[in-house]
Amino acid sequence: MSKLKRKLFKKIEEHRPRTTRLLKEHGDKVIDQVTVAQAIGGMRGIKSLVTDISYLDPQEGIRYRGFTLPEVLEKLPKPEGAEMPYVEGLYYLLLTGKIPSQKEVEEVVVDFNNRRIIPRYVWDVIDSFPSNSHPMAILSAAVMSLQRESHFNIEYQQGISKMDYWSSTYEDATNLMAKMPLIGAYIYNKLYHPEKGHRYPKPTLDLGGNFAYMMGKDKPYDDVSRMYFIIHADHESGNVSAHTGHLVASSLSDVYYATSAMINGLAGPLHGLANQEVLRWLQGLREQMGGKLPSEAEMKKYVWDTLNNGQVIPGYGHAVLRKTDPRYTVQREFCLKHLPNDDIFKYVDALYNVVPDILREHGKAKNPWPNVDAQSGVVQWHYGVTQFDFYTVLFAIGRSIGVLSNIIWDRALGYSLERPKSITTDMLEDMVGIKK
Repeated sequence: MSKLKRKLFKKIEEHRPRTTRLLKEHGDKVIDQVTVAQAIGGMRGIKSLVTDISYLDPQEGIRYRGFTLPEVLEKLPKPEGAEMPYVEGLYYLLLTGKIPSQKEVEEVVVDFNNRRIIPRYVWDVIDSFPSNSHPMAILSAAVMSLQRESHFNIEYQQGISKMDYWSSTYEDATNLMAKMPLIGAYIYNKLYHPEKGHRYPKPTLDLGGNFAYMMGKDKPYDDVSRMYFIIHADHESGNVSAHTGHLVASSLSDVYYATSAMINGLAGPLHGLANQEVLRWLQGLREQMGGKLPSEAEMKKYVWDTLNNGQVIPGYGHAVLRKTDPRYTVQREFCLKHLPNDDIFKYVDALYNVVPDILREHGKAKNPWPNVDAQSGVVQWHYGVTQFDFYTVLFAIGRSIGVLSNIIWDRALGYSLERPKSITTDMLEDMVGIKK
């Protein structure tokens, strides 16, 4: 058993009595109420899931195990000469709630490297897709094909105790997390640069460094990868991708089924595809301006024209946040340092100066501030990843960190099969006194 797994087991043993006591002594206590708008509107804001992995504060943004995003980026150990922390360090943090030491992270890096060998049949699955297939469909199928490797599935059929479900789930989750970057880079090279072939990872590099190497990107794209995967890792359990992973895993499907389902949820245009919509909108503006940076008046007109046509400003607003998304701020600071003269970043920067005031005046947006998607596509474009469809694959690799960590803890604490109750429209009308 690895040191990380031993520490996780100790943490699980300490946490289990807390969940047991809550159920036994306070299981009937009401913690929320449901409105008609929430029932019809996608259950938004209903407090009905539990996760200690992350919490989305409306003012501060995402907290990973209680740490704000700036704290995470400051406190987690970094590879030598890197600006951004090890992705493996975030995995350690999400599982244990503790900031790892440099040595502890390096042990996880070695463990990941030992787990990243991918069976030949997975490459065959990827290669069987037509070259014009969507990369998210390929990623989902590749992850699903790995299901035959599931330790949990084998041990479950042998009749293991419920108290031990988490252990084989940990093995599956860590195996999959180690393999995801290789699968993602292979898909990228197959679809967009088949002439280059696939680069296999170097044994001396961490996850972020190897991803950049396999993508054929020079520094600082290794830091771009680390940053991108870390800021997209988790966002509570209620968003579509995280919730889908939790929901499927609650049936005791293994992590390969659950992660494939998570990827499918992330592929929707209202969720993971938002970053490419931002870039399309910006490039439409750039084309309209003939490549020149618009004046403030011209920028305002383009924003108002978009709103008056019944469209939204992509990359602005959020269901929970009520201030600028810290994930946007992290990327903005990176851009100000590394690509301040990038043409598209200048557009993003100019938008930041006008859009919030316009949205406040417009009056329909609860949050007029930019979210993570307002910036992320721009960074990828600058470093040569210009294929919009691939951006969500990057999102999926990052989101897997949080989803897999949550599934391990779901199994450790014995969370139940998720099964909310539905009612009919007639019943809802009766409840609010509408006469038929």
